Order: sequence, then C-alpha cells, then structure tokens
Amino acid sequence: MRTTPNSRASRRVALPLLGSAALAAAGLLGAAPAGAATAHSAHTSWVHSCAVVHTVGQAACNALRVTSTTEHVHALGVTANATPSGFGPSSLLSAYNLPADGGAGQTVAIVDAYNDPNAAADMAVYRSQYGLPACTKASGCFKQVSQTGSTTSLPTSNTGWAGEISLDLDMVSAIAPEANIILVEAKSASMTNLGTAVNEAVALGAGFVSNSYGGSESSSDTTYDSSYFNHPGVVITASSGDSGYGVEYPAASQYVTAVGGTSLSTSSNSRGWTESVWSTSSTEGAGSGCSSYDAKPSWQTDAGCSNRTVADVSAVADPATGVAVYQTYGASGWAVYGGTSVASPLIAAVYADAGTPTVDYPAADLYANTSSLNDVTSGSTTSCSPAYLCTAETGYDGPTGLGTPNGLTAFTG
Repeated sequence: MRTTPNSRASRRVALPLLGSAALAAAGLLGAAPAGAATAHSAHTSWVHSCAVVHTVGQAACNALRVTSTTEHVHALGVTANATPSGFGPSSLLSAYNLPADGGAGQTVAIVDAYNDPNAAADMAVYRSQYGLPACTKASGCFKQVSQTGSTTSLPTSNTGWAGEISLDLDMVSAIAPEANIILVEAKSASMTNLGTAVNEAVALGAGFVSNSYGGSESSSDTTYDSSYFNHPGVVITASSGDSGYGVEYPAASQYVTAVGGTSLSTSSNSRGWTESVWSTSSTEGAGSGCSSYDAKPSWQTDAGCSNRTVADVSAVADPATGVAVYQTYGASGWAVYGGTSVASPLIAAVYADAGTPTVDYPAADLYANTSSLNDVTSGSTTSCSPAYLCTAETGYDGPTGLGTPNGLTAFTG
C-alpha cells in the first residue's frame, strides 16, 4: 500500500462546509488519531480514521471520516423524523436494488484491529435512527470477541479503528438488517493478528467475513493466503484500498472478493442512480492493479495481469457521496464516512442477503453473472497500461471490477 503524504491528503469534496469552531460546537469534530493524516481545503476536510502505516506486515483501515459536512440531526442519539447527513439504509437499498429485510438466518463477521468499547451501543443508535430491528448481545444477535474468541478479554481500545468498526457495523446493519453480526477484534493491526481474527470469525460460524483494511504486498502473502484467507464456502471480502492505482493485501488474495469503490449520485435515469470510478486524484481513489505475488484465480480471465487482478466488484466509497455513521468513541456522534471501507462490509452483507454460497470461492459467481451487475463505465484513477486497470470500461475494469450490485442474482451462484 502506498503511504506517501499525498495518498492520505484531502481533496475537494462537494459537501457543505462548517468551520472548525461550528463543527466543534455541533459535536461533529472529533480528534484525529495519532499518525492519521488530516487536510483541509476551501470546501472540505477529512481524516483517515486509522494511523498511516509504513511497515510490511502491518495494515491500516480504509475508512475516511468527513469533518466538514453540515449535520441535519442532533449530534448524539436518535432524532425522530430526521435524516442524518450521508446515505442511509433506504438510499443504499434503492441504489443497489436490494431487499429491506435481508440477511435472515445468516451470520456476518467484521474483522478489525483493537477494541471499540462503544460498538454495541453505537450500532443500537444507528439501527434505532433508521427503524431497523434491534441486534444486541443480550438477544444473541451481536457478539463482540477478541481474536481468541474471548468476550471479556478484549484488545486495547483505539479511537481510530473505532471509526472503522462503527462504519462496518452500520453498513452490515443497513444492508442485511436481519443477519446476526460478530465483531472480531484483533489485538493489533498486524496481518498475522488480523488473519487470526479471520480464522476465529469462521470458527464461530460466520459465513461472510468483511476486512476493511490493507497493507503492502509482500512475499509472505501466499503464506497468509493458506493460513488465514483460504476458507472454501465462506465469503471473505476485502477493501481494494484508498490510494488509487496500486494493490493492497488481502484484497490481492486469490481467495477473497476484492471490493473497489465508486462515486454514487442520484439521477433522473431509469435506475435513479449513477456511478463512476471513485477518484479524487492520482493518489486517492479506489485501489486496483496486478498482484505481485498472488496467482490468478481460474474464474478471472482478463489479459492484462498474469497474476491476480484487483478488484472484482465495487460499491460506494467516495467521501463526497459518503454514508451516515454513528460513532462516539473517537468522534461525537453522527458523521459521514467514505473509503473502500464502506464497500467491503456492504458487499459482504449483499452476499448474506443472497444466502449461503454454493461455490468454494464466491467471487466466481460474479464472473458467471456479469449481466446482473451495474456496469460502471466512466471515470479513472490515473493513466496506466493497460488502461482498464485504472480506467472504467464496458465490462471488467480494475477500480470497479465487474460493477456494483443490481439485486442479488450475481451473488447467488
């Protein structure tokens, strides 16, 4: 993963601006985590939720928290008959032609690093705000465990990763509101601990596991593949990254569904929505490209990469067209988030809506059902060769894969 200063810098985002004093007064301006890049312009400000990493074998989350949007509800708690800023469940379900009662009988796991002590309470506020069914520890719908499965000995709390956790839980809630949810918290952001958490999620019965983080590729990736990500019959999704053209792991794993990112906007067309490649600059946008180490899976046939190509599928990720999230550990309530960290749990939840996978590696279903996706044909992250690795085209391209969900057919086998 590229971690130059520009890769985490802010760019122009078309959201209303509040000054920092007004944001603080409204309870919308939380402190940036240590090591996280922040930037400001005349029109926007956002922070990368997690600290930037420069070490092979370590990962950073792909969540971007907007700090300059006008909020339309009270900062804290539920505001009846009001809509928080950012896309909520009804908009996302409409954009992707999804059922309002998806996920029944399924268990979706979220794997993140460190602990969010407010995870359950914050998710409860999000679900209550949007009229979604409760999902609590007491009912057995929600579990929060360490990478060893402990419910009492959780990792050190971390405000940056708490934003990622809130985003992930809210996206699963929005898309698969009837599913059970397991939050598995790794004790650190090392690939070995995060991978151990993936194994624990599967051991606890999750059929769908989302990973909204990534790090630099390395020669260890094929070992990580076999040790942590090769779970036949389980959907494992991974964010493609937020640094534009270039590949992160575990999105590069041949065993996962790599999830890219789009800009999502309402439209007067028959769908009611339009999407393009998410890119703010050549160093900010949906990750894509050829893996240096992972072999090409049999179901992927593009000619520009001899190894694994990223991504497979995509969903909204642009902070300028971001989603509503409720977070109180490290932030002050309602916020807007972007990044491919939005897209990974969203796609995992779509798979859960579709039901138990019928193939060992469910990314293959997408390639067998391309006509049942919304093909994204405009936008690019930069110039590269071959061009489809960074520029949208009819059919497959790197930043958006085969497209975005249009119902459940492409996810059902």
